[in-house]
This record gives sequence, C-alpha cells and structure tokens, in this order.
Amino acid sequence: MGPSQLDDVYSALRGIMLKHAKDLVAATDSSGHLSIEAKEPGGNGMRSWYGGVQTKKNYVSYHLMAVYEDPELLNDISTKLRVRMQGKSCFNFNALNDELFAELDALTGVGFCEFALRHNPPTEIQ
Repeated sequence: MGPSQLDDVYSALRGIMLKHAKDLVAATDSSGHLSIEAKEPGGNGMRSWYGGVQTKKNYVSYHLMAVYEDPELLNDISTKLRVRMQGKSCFNFNALNDELFAELDALTGVGFCEFALRHNPPTEIQ
C-alpha cells in the first residue's frame, strides 16, 4: 500500500470526523493528524478530547472517545468493524471501505450526541 492510498483513507476518515464535530474545535489539523476537542474546558480546566484521525506508517487510526466513555455504543456494530478495533476507542484502516466507513459515520453521529450530553449538558429553563 502506497502513501497515496493512506492519504485517501485519511481524507475519508477526516471527513467523517469533521462532519460530526461542527460544534467542537480542532486542536490539531495538520497533514495526517486531526485532533478534536470540546470548545469549553471542563471542571478540571481542560477541554475534553472527542477523538481524532492520524496517519501511521501502515494504517490510519480513527479515535472515538464516546465509545470509551459509553461502551454500550459498540453493542450493535458489525463484526467487520469490531475486528478493526485496537483497544477501547480506536479503529484502524489501511484501505478505503465504503461499508465500514458508513457504519463508522453512523457510530460517530451517535457518539457525538452522547459526547455533547456528557460534556455540554443542556441547561434547564426556569
């Protein structure tokens, strides 16, 4: 697999991440590395990390912290996507895969909703 293939994978995964991160900020957005965080700091003074995409030597990593914070989000993922998991919140890819990327897109959307509720809870109107 050549660098251009990984560039294509990175570009597709970056697009998925950014699609769902419109209310967040890119802490890093450079060639081969995207890191997304909450806009506002939490109680510890730090912004919560939402996830990121990073090109490695032979694959591209897609980190989604929502599945770490709420592992039940993984209950309905396919076996094909599950075998791409490395650790508790990372998915690795070395080729484009429309089927898995569509599933990851849906998971990221649900994950964003969970993340937003956890890190930016709605205020009650009195």
